[in-house]
Amino acid sequence: MKPHRIRHQFLLEPELSEKLDKLSRDPSTTKSAIVAKAVEAFIERRGENELDRRYGLRLDRLSRDLAHIRRDAEMILESLALFIRFSITLHAHTPVPDKATQAIAQERFDKFVEQVGRQIASGKRSLGKGSDVGVEG
Repeated sequence: MKPHRIRHQFLLEPELSEKLDKLSRDPSTTKSAIVAKAVEAFIERRGENELDRRYGLRLDRLSRDLAHIRRDAEMILESLALFIRFSITLHAHTPVPDKATQAIAQERFDKFVEQVGRQIASGKRSLGKGSDVGVEG
């Protein structure tokens, strides 16, 4: 049983008609098959262009916004890390940060980073309900 097909009639410019004739000389293809594939390719490309037109600008804007958020988050995290390091250094109980004080501060900072890692890995958060988090030392 032959697949159901619908007959269409249309006009082509002479140059395009000659090109179609040349393509259909191959015994393994027909004019109908060539035209059907060309129409299908045209429709698919048009659909892709429609998607680009509809969503492309939004996706570009979202990508830019995400890059800005990532940059801001990195700055905030770096600022927080520097503040914590500075704070730990100040609370090492010596008036002038010497090598021993810096070593104590570095040790405290390392413990702080480990604690943050444990908190994140366990799913616990310092802010929010049920926060009973303290820095272990």
